[in-house]
Amino acid sequence: MFKRTFLTAVLVLSQLFSKADEGMWLPTLLKTLNADAMYSKGLKIPIDSLFSLNSSSIKDAIVQFGGGCTGEIIGKSGLLLTNYHCGYSQVVQHSSVKDNYLTNGFWAMNLNEELPCTGLTATFIVRMEDVTESILPFINDSLKETEKTVKIKELSQIIVQKAIQGTHYDAEVKPFYYGNKYFLIVTEKFKDVRLVGAPPSSIGKFADETDNWMWPRQTGDFALFRIYADKSNNPADYSKENIPYKPKYVLPISLNGINENDFTMVYGFPGRTQEYLPMEAVRTLMNHTDPVRIELRKIRLEQMEQAMEHNDTVRIQYSSKHSSIKNGYTKWQGEILGLKRLNALAVKSQHEFDFFQWAKKNAKTEYQKVVSELNQLHIKQRPLSIAADYYFEAIKGVELLTFAETFSRLEKICSTNPVDEKALSELKTNLLKSTAGYFKNYDVAIDKAIMPMLLKEYIDKTPSGLEADLSFIAKKHKNNISRYCDYVLKKSVFADQKRAENFIQSFTPNKLSKLLNDPAYSLIKQCSLAYALKVLPEMTKITLEINNLQKVYMKGLMEIAAENKKNIYPDANFTLRVTYGKVEGYEPRDGIAYKYYTTLDGVAEKYDSTNYDFNVPQRLLELHKKKDYGNYATNGKIIPCFLASNHTTGGNSGSPVLNGKGQLIGINFDRVWEGTMSDIMFDPEKCRNITLDIRYVLFIVDKFAGAKWLIEEMNLVQ
Repeated sequence: MFKRTFLTAVLVLSQLFSKADEGMWLPTLLKTLNADAMYSKGLKIPIDSLFSLNSSSIKDAIVQFGGGCTGEIIGKSGLLLTNYHCGYSQVVQHSSVKDNYLTNGFWAMNLNEELPCTGLTATFIVRMEDVTESILPFINDSLKETEKTVKIKELSQIIVQKAIQGTHYDAEVKPFYYGNKYFLIVTEKFKDVRLVGAPPSSIGKFADETDNWMWPRQTGDFALFRIYADKSNNPADYSKENIPYKPKYVLPISLNGINENDFTMVYGFPGRTQEYLPMEAVRTLMNHTDPVRIELRKIRLEQMEQAMEHNDTVRIQYSSKHSSIKNGYTKWQGEILGLKRLNALAVKSQHEFDFFQWAKKNAKTEYQKVVSELNQLHIKQRPLSIAADYYFEAIKGVELLTFAETFSRLEKICSTNPVDEKALSELKTNLLKSTAGYFKNYDVAIDKAIMPMLLKEYIDKTPSGLEADLSFIAKKHKNNISRYCDYVLKKSVFADQKRAENFIQSFTPNKLSKLLNDPAYSLIKQCSLAYALKVLPEMTKITLEINNLQKVYMKGLMEIAAENKKNIYPDANFTLRVTYGKVEGYEPRDGIAYKYYTTLDGVAEKYDSTNYDFNVPQRLLELHKKKDYGNYATNGKIIPCFLASNHTTGGNSGSPVLNGKGQLIGINFDRVWEGTMSDIMFDPEKCRNITLDIRYVLFIVDKFAGAKWLIEEMNLVQ
C-alpha cells in the first residue's frame, strides 16, 4: 500500500515540472535544459543563436528598458522598439499644448528631430555566469542568518569587482531558486536614449481601460526609441556629439505573419512570479490579500469615476491614476477566479503531501517537516499581511496623506543639531517643485469622498492590536469619521496648493510644531508609526524565517526534478529569461471559443468618437476603408494582435515575440484575464500572452505616419 502511495506521489510531483509551455528559463541553461523540447516544438535555429558569449546572438538585441520593461533592437542604428505604455511617460514629458504628442502622436523624420529622454536608460546583458560554487561552500550552518547575509554580500562584492575591473560595465550577483544558486550578471547601461516615434494614444492605448487584461484586443501598444553612444560606441551621458549606437545584433523582422500552432518565443525581463508558494501562502493571497485590495481599490475607483464622468479636467488629471489603480484591481479578480478554478489549495495540498511522502521514503529528514513549518509561518504572518494591506491600500490610498508624509523630510532635517541650513534650503526648493506637480493632478473633492470610507475600513478591519490608536476621533469628533475628515481637509495646509507653498516658503526649524500639529501630517505619522512598530518588525522576522525554509523546500523540489529527469525553472526576478509556446486561441468559458488573432475590422467596429477609450484618428479609419495596407496584410486583413501560450508576467511588457527562425513577429504587451493566476499557477489551457503583431507596427509607421525612413533601417525578411 505504501509503495503504491509513494509511486503516486512521484508521479504527481513529476507533473509539477512538466506542464506544456510553462516556464521562464535562464538563457544560459537553454542548451542543456531546453534544446530538445524547443526543437520538437518548432525552433529552427541553433540554440546558441539565442545566447552566446563567443559571438553575437539574439540576447545582444534585448534590453532592459528603463526600470521595468523590455525592449529590442530592430534597426542598424540603434533603433529600439518597446510598448507604448512603457514609453508613455516620455511621450508625456515632451507633450505640451502646442505639441500635443499624446493626441497627435510623434514621429521624427530624421535624426535631428529625435527627442532626448532625461533619465531613461537601456541596459544590455553582457554575460551571465553561474557563481554558486564561489558562494554556497562558504555559507555554513554555524553562521547566524544575519551573518550569512553579510557573508553572501561580501563574496558577491568580490565577484563583482573582479568581473568589471577595467571596464565600464556594471554587475550584480543575484540569487535564484530561493538562494540555492547564484548568478553573476554583467551589464552595459546606455544613458542617452531618445524618442523616435509614438502613435497617438488613441492607437497606442486603444480600448485602454475597457479592454485591459481582456481579449479580443486591437491595441497598437508600441513606441520607438534610439540608443545613442559616444564615438567609440560606448555609453555616455546625453550630448549633441553622441552618435547612434551600432548594435551587436539586430532582430530580423518577419513579413510572413503567423498561423495557428506556430512556435513562438518571448525573450525579456519578467518581474516576479511565485510558482512554488506553499498552500497557506496561496490561501492568504486568495482569501485575504487580493480581496482586501480589490475592495479598497473599488472604493477609490468608484469615486474617481463619478468625478471623471462629469468633469473633463478631472478626467485628464486622474486618467493615469485611475488606470494604474484599476490595473491591479482587475488583475487580482482574475487571479482569484483562476486559482479557484484550478482548485489551487487542493492541488498545493496534494503536492505537499507527496513531497512529504518522498522525503519520508528516502529518509531525507531535512525535508520532512519543512512544508508544515512553512505553512505554520504563513498562518502566523497572515494578520500582519492583512494589516499591511489596510495600511498601504486604505491609509496611503488617500492622496492627501501620502503627500503630507513627504514632508517628514523636514522633520528629519530639523532633528539634527545644528540644522544643516543648506540641506534645508535645497529640500524646500524640491518640495516647492513637487508640490506644484502634485496639485497639477489633484482634486480635493475626490479625497473628501474617499477619505472617510477608507479610514473607516482601516479602523474597523485592521486586525486588533496592529492598527494605529485613533481613539481621539471618538473623543474629539464624537466618533464621526466624516466630520473628522472634513476637519482634516479644512485645517491641513497640505489640502490647498497656496497654503502648502506658503508653508514651505516660510518654514524654519522653529516652526516645526506647525508641521507636527497639522492634522493630515499627524494622522499619517500615527498610522505609519503603528505600521513601523507593530507590523513591520514581526513581519520582517517571519519573512526571514519563511525565506530560509523556502530555500530548503526549493532544494528538495530540485532534487525530485533531477531524479525524474525533469527541468525546473526559477521564479522570475527581473532577470533575462526565455519562454516558449505556440500561437493558439483558448476557451474562456463553456460555449465560448476565442480565435488566436484580431483584425483592423475590430477597431472600426469598436470606434466611438464620444468614448475616450474607443476614439481613433480618421486617418486610420480611412486607410481601413480603402484597404490601403501596403505589404502588411494577410488575405486582405491587417492583424493588430494575436495570442500565444508563452509564460509571461510584468516586466515582459515590450518583450520581442520571435518565431522559430528567431525573427520578430510581435511585441508582448499583456495577458488574458482568465490567465492572470499564472504568476502563482500556470494553466496551459487558459494562460495566453497578448502580442502586438509586428506588421501592424510597420503599417502604422509606414502607411499611417509616413515615416518610411524608419522602415528602411530595418531588416525585413520573407
